[in-house]
This record gives sequence, structure tokens and C-alpha cells, in this order.
Amino acid sequence: MSGTVLIYNPRSGSGDHGDAVRERAAAHEYDIEETEAAGDAVSLAEAAAETGYETIVAAGGDGTINEVIRGIDQADALDSVTLGVLPLGTGNNFAQQLGITDIDTAFDVLADGERRRIDLGQASDRPFVNSCVAGLTAESSSETSPAMKDRLGVLAYVVTGLRSMSDFDSLRLTIDPADDDQSAAWAGEAICVLIGNGRRFTTTGGEQADMEDGLLDIVVIKDVSTLDLMSDRITERLLGSDSEHIIRSKASSLTITNHDPSTVSFSLDGEIISHRELTIDVRPDTLSVAVGDGYDPDPE
Repeated sequence: MSGTVLIYNPRSGSGDHGDAVRERAAAHEYDIEETEAAGDAVSLAEAAAETGYETIVAAGGDGTINEVIRGIDQADALDSVTLGVLPLGTGNNFAQQLGITDIDTAFDVLADGERRRIDLGQASDRPFVNSCVAGLTAESSSETSPAMKDRLGVLAYVVTGLRSMSDFDSLRLTIDPADDDQSAAWAGEAICVLIGNGRRFTTTGGEQADMEDGLLDIVVIKDVSTLDLMSDRITERLLGSDSEHIIRSKASSLTITNHDPSTVSFSLDGEIISHRELTIDVRPDTLSVAVGDGYDPDPE
């Protein structure tokens, strides 16, 4: 079998996109499978890959994209299936990295867009396509203002989290890269570690990382508990590219170890897992994806 199927999450984002999605899918003669609960996109994508669909579209937010990729991976079909993205979530960060800004653009890209083979991140047994973030709380996402997200990107969650905590306990971490380049090695106290496959973490918002270089972008934000983070001026200085509180590096593989007894929460494209030690690798040139004109294969 060949063809295209949409794995559609009707609860993504505003939840009012059902008619538009179904009408456009019917016009293109695409099939649709709808999710009903968390995890459904994994099983639906796995079944679609095993059925023989050539293109499987994640119609939802970043979490839906992650689930669809997991399903394709579980079917051992990453070599034969192309991922499409229909941005229906709140942030749609990964879709933006691919140059897909809205529903109309998404369907144009599915029909005629370029196909690129990009890297995939792997954290233990879980793939991720956009980012893996350690040390941020889920509460920070809902409390962060849209204006701050536009200005600082995912780093806005760091600021929100710190400002809402009267007594923040930093993480005592070690980062051990597995390759010969030890520039990413680090040990100390941090408030979070941000690892990007599809996105870079800068003060200018969600910038696209190089998704085809076989490397992960790593940012360590060191313990800043003594600073007055209620001051925007201090926040801007903290998150600046030359800040003494931020360490930037790249690696193809690394292990993050927490030296406190508790586990650390890691957000994989918005999906939360908890580990005391986590190995994160790159799977180079693994995922075929339909991209828009705004995608840059060499953003550096």
C-alpha cells in the first residue's frame, strides 16, 4: 500500500480545526485516523507504517509529532516512511523549524515540498526530534506569557520557573560526552540543561538548529540563585550569548548524571520522563521529513 494518512489530534491547540483539516484531507484524498487519548498517536502511527503508508502526517502539536515518530520507529519503518507535519498545537515550534507556518502551507508542503533526511535524537529508549530539556517544570509552560516566549523562546520558561520559586534547589550534574571531543564535558550546579536537535536556544527565540550535522546543541544554564531575576535587565544579561552563566557546546552523544538522590524530569518535545542518569545520542540522517521553503539545511 502507498499513500498518505493523517494522525489527527482533535484536542490540539484551540481544538476548532476539525472541519478545515477534514475538508483539506478529503480534497487531497488523504486518509485520517483520530486520536482519543494520550498515546493513541503512537499506536496509530505504528499501525499505519505497518500497513504500508509512505507518508504519515502528525496533525497536532509537538507532543503529537513526538508520538507519531515513536510509532514509526516502533514499526522499524523510518527508512521507508516520510513524516509530514500539520501545525495544530499552541506553539508548533518544530513545524516552524521546518518552514511550515499554517495549515495551508502544510498541505502545500505535503503535496509538493522538498523531502530532507534529518537527524533524530534518542534519550534512552525514547526518540525526540526537537529538544530534550532537563530541569524545567511543567508548570512554567502554562505560566509563561506569550510576550516573553516571543522574546526569549524556551529560555522564557527558565525565567518564569525561577521567578515563581522562592527556594530553588539547583541540580548537581555531570555531563560526559561519549566522543573524543571533551568540550561538552561539564560538572557543577545548574538550573537546567537544554539539548536541541531541531532548535537552538538563544535570546532571540526559537532558532533552527542544524538538523543534518549529526550533533546536538547543548546549553547549560549554571546556578543563578543569587541573582535578582525579577529584573529584566539582569535576565537579558544572564541569557545573552556571552553570559558567564551559560555554557554552549555540541556533541553527538552525552550522559547526564544527577548526583542528588532524586530523579530529574526531562521534557522530550514536551513529553516528560524522569531519570537520575540519562544517555542522549544522535541518530544521523534517520528521519525523512517534508519541509517548507523556510527550512535551512545549513543554518550556521
